[in-house]
Amino acid sequence: MLKLPNDGPATGRLLSQVLTGDGPAAIVRAIARAQPPLMARLAAGRLHGDPTEIVGVNDTGDRQKALDVGAHHHMIAALRRAGVRQVLSEEAEAVIDLNPDGAWDVAMDPIDGSGSIGIGAPLGMLFSILPAAPEGFLRTGESVVAAGYASFGHSMDFGWSLGDGTHIAGWDAEAQDFRLVRENVTLKPKASTIAYNASNERHWAPGLQRWVADLRAGRDGPLAKTYNMRWLAAAVGELHRILLNGGAFLYPADNRPGYGKGKLRLVYEAMPIAFLIEQAGGRASDGAQPIRYRKPLTLHDMTPLIFGAKDEVETILGYLAEPTEG
Repeated sequence: MLKLPNDGPATGRLLSQVLTGDGPAAIVRAIARAQPPLMARLAAGRLHGDPTEIVGVNDTGDRQKALDVGAHHHMIAALRRAGVRQVLSEEAEAVIDLNPDGAWDVAMDPIDGSGSIGIGAPLGMLFSILPAAPEGFLRTGESVVAAGYASFGHSMDFGWSLGDGTHIAGWDAEAQDFRLVRENVTLKPKASTIAYNASNERHWAPGLQRWVADLRAGRDGPLAKTYNMRWLAAAVGELHRILLNGGAFLYPADNRPGYGKGKLRLVYEAMPIAFLIEQAGGRASDGAQPIRYRKPLTLHDMTPLIFGAKDEVETILGYLAEPTEG
């Protein structure tokens, strides 16, 4: 590894020293240990084959790439060894039974942002942990006891919460372990960076279109502030960036066919994001209520999602709630 003039030994406690104990902590450790092989395969690109090869279609109609399916099976094996009872994955239509006597269930998106596989854009994975229960995954986000994510970019990072704040670790190749780099992340209530897909603006509700107009007016407009725009096309990448630098993200419902109820998955995308963001002092909403109160009707339910800095999210929700004229 290149050494910079001010470099020294790696610092930060090892994840194996920070995350101790059984139950959800042990499952989070197992998920973290499973990430380096995924990052290594991403880094290899097309050297051994094409990770973007289309190999199927998942339950929500997205085309599955080879890496999607490979990551799914890789994580299923890791969760089986960790004693997990059941898994809900974006890449499987039905719940997967692993260990009948297991005390915990896991919902996961094995590769989030897979549309960007092979082009160097941020990718990652998302997961949440719930106590085993007869109703399985058809529970509100209030049932989530732990959640986390991995971010694969120019570094490999791992964030998690056991309900005691949100923490972030970075991969130390020399130690072959993650090291804690951010403990008890706290989001500032205000932010100057907003992430959304501007190409969809014309399909949004009138209130949101007014918000965009006021946003673009900058310091001279009603919001009296100049904002920066970001769009990584991967919710997990936006989550990681917002936890590190602040900001807000929105992927609202719109009037296009198939987008009226949003497009992100409630159980294994929105719920873990909401848990992590709220543990960091932020807010996560579907536009009408906090994500943690949403109860999925189906395993792969979709939802609008707005999350990030508390005041910025509340401002967006205020515009969204404006009555439609006429």
